[in-house]
Amino acid sequence: MSMLISPPQDSCQVVITGGAGFLGLRLARTLLALGQLSVAGAAPQPIGRITLVDRAAPPADVLADPRIAVLTGDLNGLLEESRALAPVVTAQTAVVFHLAAAVSGECEADFDLGMRSNFAATLALLEACRSLQTRPVMVFASSLAVFGDAPGLPLPPAIEDTTLPTPQSSYGIQKFIGEQLVADYTRKGFVQGRNVRLMTVSVRPGQPNGAASSFLSGMIREPLARIRAVCPVAPDTPVALSSPACTVQGLIRAAESSSGEWGPRTGLNLPALTTTPGAMAEALERVAGTAAASLIDWVPDPAIGNIVKTWPARIHSVRAGGLGLLAENSFEDIIRDYIRETPYAVKLPIS
Repeated sequence: MSMLISPPQDSCQVVITGGAGFLGLRLARTLLALGQLSVAGAAPQPIGRITLVDRAAPPADVLADPRIAVLTGDLNGLLEESRALAPVVTAQTAVVFHLAAAVSGECEADFDLGMRSNFAATLALLEACRSLQTRPVMVFASSLAVFGDAPGLPLPPAIEDTTLPTPQSSYGIQKFIGEQLVADYTRKGFVQGRNVRLMTVSVRPGQPNGAASSFLSGMIREPLARIRAVCPVAPDTPVALSSPACTVQGLIRAAESSSGEWGPRTGLNLPALTTTPGAMAEALERVAGTAAASLIDWVPDPAIGNIVKTWPARIHSVRAGGLGLLAENSFEDIIRDYIRETPYAVKLPIS
């Protein structure tokens, strides 16, 4: 756990749970580059401190920025110990981006892990914010997994802003519970809640994680690194994706939106690009040739397939569009963005 340094007066203080993870680090780097933030529609303020909360420490380039502070450990434990040690949130905290979570595959394999990481930690964090009596903005990273094709209640052709969530996994249920908690703490005036439903993010750099959707990055990332990859679902399986850049843009826009701009307390569906693994492989071949596409092995995995097939693939995000948030034009653009941002991870020639 790092020592917290007092930030300058009249500056914006931000907390990111899951701050050493892929999205947390990308969000932190984006905020550091912006240098300022308009919180809930207010005038922009310089960002004085970003506290990253995670089990692991962030990399050296992030730690080197004097605006970064770090709390290392389990979020539940840190919140329980906050009275004696450095608190996760303080009266000066303006925005909390709550990204920390156990992912879908982990939650199906270990129910108790999911409940502790996704339910108990969210409730404890909301209680910590409530105790401040300062109504910080809480941006809760929910998920497309709150929607599922339920027996007797099939999903509509496209998810609308008013579509009823029908989660079909422990992860999706825990995320929907989190949304409802944030909504009620907002209704009671304890926080200014912003529930943001993230799409599957592709292409993620680094190593695979335990999410059922992990293959949607791996089938691009690994071939570009000359490593074989497995796609566990049929090539024509429709999926909804978002790039890392658009996902972070959505999180920041949520924090900056006034209550009037944001609208209902229900979750906001971020825009998504609808595609299929087959079309993704074709885009990879256009960018990196048959040498890349031939490294994808199409091996069905019923466990993953049964989860993925319940997820919606077409999202009609009118609310998000009203906030200026749009889906990407093509998956090929997403691949080229990944190559531009992580050239060290690409071992094949690019056309």
